[in-house]
Amino acid sequence: MSSVIATTAIRGRFLDIQNTVAQARDIHDQVRYVEDGIVIIHEGKIQWFGPWQEGQSRLPTNAELQHYPDQLIVPGFIDTHIHFPQTEMVGAYGEQLLEWLNTYTFPTEIQFQDASYSEKIAEFFVQELLKNGTTTALVFCTVHPESVDALFNAATMRNMRLIAGKVLMDRHAPEALTDTAETAYTDSKALIEKWHGQGRNLYAITPRFAPTSTPEQLQKAGQLKAEYPDVYVHTHLSENKNEIAWVKELFPERESYLDVYHHYGLTGSKSVFAHCVHLEDEEWDCMHQTDSAIAFCPTSNLFLGSGLFPLKKTWDKGVKVGLGTDIGAGTSFNQLQTLNEAYKVQQLQDEKLSAFEALYHATLGGAKALSLDDRLGNFNIGKEADFVVLNLNATALQQLRQSRAKNIEDAFFALTMLGDDRNIAATYVYGVAVYVKAAASE
Repeated sequence: MSSVIATTAIRGRFLDIQNTVAQARDIHDQVRYVEDGIVIIHEGKIQWFGPWQEGQSRLPTNAELQHYPDQLIVPGFIDTHIHFPQTEMVGAYGEQLLEWLNTYTFPTEIQFQDASYSEKIAEFFVQELLKNGTTTALVFCTVHPESVDALFNAATMRNMRLIAGKVLMDRHAPEALTDTAETAYTDSKALIEKWHGQGRNLYAITPRFAPTSTPEQLQKAGQLKAEYPDVYVHTHLSENKNEIAWVKELFPERESYLDVYHHYGLTGSKSVFAHCVHLEDEEWDCMHQTDSAIAFCPTSNLFLGSGLFPLKKTWDKGVKVGLGTDIGAGTSFNQLQTLNEAYKVQQLQDEKLSAFEALYHATLGGAKALSLDDRLGNFNIGKEADFVVLNLNATALQQLRQSRAKNIEDAFFALTMLGDDRNIAATYVYGVAVYVKAAASE
């Protein structure tokens, strides 16, 4: 496990959003930019944050001080939907959702019945998250409990806050990837008891999506949620029109796709539904009424041709939303590149995504979607000290563009359009640098 130095301090330029908001237009008033600031961290949490002139006198004499005068420090990026077993199949060619699952995903996931293979990919996956500045993620594993153990072990070694769970899937999948209603319940229960709340680990009940679970299995999932109300629910919803039609065939008695999950007790404040590209009005209302959340996955939606997510409607309907990379239908671990695509998705709908709204979705808004905004997402005192040090000038083109930046908003917007993992100078988890970019340029 990464050691936690008792008191450390980081000096530099800081940018965050101070409070959650109900409307996008209110984000600008919550932006906090400190040109020369300091965050003091004690045992992994923020003890003090503010201007250097005021904070330097608060430094304990034995505190370790690190200074990043030329970089920009923001809260750690939060990924609200990603599949760790699909890491090795990013960029698989040519299919839409249902065909893509059968052609690429299922054959890849079968390998995770091997514990040593799971451990190897989990280690690569976690390191890739950190290399891209992602400090918290809501993660799909596979149907195999070994995959869950491997991921949580890798996260625990770094004091990293991950939410994850075993996939539930008892039909319409290869036999090697299916469980039963009963084994899904017993395996998940054992994993919840083992991992949920241990260190910074949190558990998610994880039906893959409604077509791959029988009503009996969904009922068992709802039973688990009732028994462990503090755990999460993580699944897919309304990603693809053929998928929606299939759900209506399989569950004709239910009013909508979301109503399938709602009927079995799987909606709620810790329920996160990936995609939601094609929700009906009553589904939007149910999302709001149950305080459920959406993971917006722009690179995946574009790659699989699923559609354009109506981000503005989340504000209009009062529905929580976070940003998801959705590796491996998504094409990048990097939230800057994901925001690049999110901006274009909105442009295609004659909507705008401002730089500060982008920052909100990648940090504090994502924390709110995961019901973690009391612990993560900005530099408020008492929060867990997860943050990213960004080099705004990692390439010659970025350096030229940043020389023309009018203000911090313009500078951050340019970063979201031009940035990638080369811009991640360092990633801190619970106050400890768990990734530091090598000095030599790539």
